[in-house]
Amino acid sequence: MKNIINILPENVANQIAAGEVVQRPASVLKELLENSIDAGSTEIHIEIKNAGKTSILVFDDGIGMTKEDAEICFNRHATSKISSAIDLFNIKSKGFRGEALASIAAIAHVQLISKQRNDQLGTQIDINGSQLVANKSVVAEDGTKILVKNLFFNIPARRKFLKSNNVENKHLMNEFFRVSLSHPEVNFIFLNEGKEIYNLKTSTFKKRIIELFGNKTNEKLVPINEETEILRLNGFIFKPEFSKKTRGQQYFFVNNRFIKSPYLNHAVKVAFEGLIDTNYNPSYFLNLHVDPKTIDINIHPTKTEIKFEDEHSIYAILRSSIKHSLGQYNISPILDFERDKNLDIPYDFDKKSSDGSMSIEVNSNYNPFKKNKTISLGNANHNFEKDGHTLQFASDSEDFTQLDFNDINSSANTNQIIQFNKKYIINKTKSSVVVINQERAHQRILYEKFLKLISSNKKNSQKLLYPSELEYNSQDIRILKSNYDQLKIFGIEFKFNENSIIISSLPSFLNEKDLKLHIDNLLYNLQNETPTNNFSESDLFSKILSKSMSIKNGKILDTKELEYIINSLFACKEASRCPFNKKTFVKINANDIENMFK
Repeated sequence: MKNIINILPENVANQIAAGEVVQRPASVLKELLENSIDAGSTEIHIEIKNAGKTSILVFDDGIGMTKEDAEICFNRHATSKISSAIDLFNIKSKGFRGEALASIAAIAHVQLISKQRNDQLGTQIDINGSQLVANKSVVAEDGTKILVKNLFFNIPARRKFLKSNNVENKHLMNEFFRVSLSHPEVNFIFLNEGKEIYNLKTSTFKKRIIELFGNKTNEKLVPINEETEILRLNGFIFKPEFSKKTRGQQYFFVNNRFIKSPYLNHAVKVAFEGLIDTNYNPSYFLNLHVDPKTIDINIHPTKTEIKFEDEHSIYAILRSSIKHSLGQYNISPILDFERDKNLDIPYDFDKKSSDGSMSIEVNSNYNPFKKNKTISLGNANHNFEKDGHTLQFASDSEDFTQLDFNDINSSANTNQIIQFNKKYIINKTKSSVVVINQERAHQRILYEKFLKLISSNKKNSQKLLYPSELEYNSQDIRILKSNYDQLKIFGIEFKFNENSIIISSLPSFLNEKDLKLHIDNLLYNLQNETPTNNFSESDLFSKILSKSMSIKNGKILDTKELEYIINSLFACKEASRCPFNKKTFVKINANDIENMFK
């Protein structure tokens, strides 16, 4: 019988392995920045073109490489960080596997120029898709320069799945923020399309946070400092009133390495219980320093997940330290400022007492979200019709017949409407019960209104009596600038400052009191938009805006708001589906209910 198992060629094996390390341009930037940090750099320069799809350039003033090291650094598992398996449990560097450069070189055009301080000449290596193109001595500055061009040039399918420049730039900035935050002792210069975006001088951790997230961040920060036998914890949390629905500003660093940990995030959220709404997330920038021997960072290709030897104790220390700081800085009243004994004694989850948390009394008056538990759709509906600028749709009776909803009254019967689980609207009709998803329904309503607005070419915005200033970091400002022309068409007008926008006009159906929430949602959705191959730009923006500005599941609605959702939904042209092709409602008739009891 013929043998069927073959050894893959090295270049094919490298491309397969690259899939774990390099998912997008941001993956390349992360690996290059970490190499620069490991090289002892004090200044790192980054240049990005076309969201990293065209090129990513990183050069540093680190120790550089000898000619021999430069020649072998693109070989798989070539590393200066470890030499035996024992070293895996005492890792202090960012990288250690020796896979990054080999993976990048397998799917891009790469040029490396490196020189050590005592050498007269440097070494230049050019590699295209794992194939060596050039190896020569050149005049060079001290340190290392790596240029990565045409990412995924030899894997068109992977390149096709890259997202829009907005999305890829967001991921690039995320990686830049993570590395620059964890190393405030390093000067970072970041250029995008030839324009300097950041020039971060050597500073403290606090100053680095303020540089990246804006001057007004200073007033939001509450310091955390705690030291125990197993953990040294320092950093900052945001005051509860600055919590957000999104999780953008949440940073854990373990031994100066950014990590993701739902378990530790839960500890932070528990510490904020009673101070923020359950739908909101606290922001934090926390450094955890532990003995390298007590963690395992070799469990994930991107090294963003870590196993702790004693994660229960880490959890308890983190939770208690945050509660303690919230009390010390008068965020919540506290009866006992004494240190929690959980900080010194490992927490035993199997031996939980009824008073297992710190003795803290939370004053619910400090909850900034308590006042506005609902979005006033009643007012929104009123605003749509003021000054004669109505965006309400009239729908032919045939539309209802197709949906089997010819028994729906033109005006919902208030006595037959209830809201269930803060998510569903239940309405009894002549022959059935209709269950409506309130968020999807409102998305459909807004989506059709936005499309109608575009097609009518009528401006439907209102000037604010007092322009509203909202603070954002430079990354958010750039996203808003790049989408400003489209937003203006939809009635959102604003001016830009360095770390804020001043909004002067809004669509007539938006309430100013919900402004910050709407813009936050808009930014999040703009950053996570999908490629637009199959949709027009107007359609895409209508979807983004409807998703950003719709009411959310979890909101309690009053009677007028429930009526508005029902009446407006069934006046839509396509009431049965939200803009993202998910059901807006289901109908349950008598037979369906009878069958449930058989």
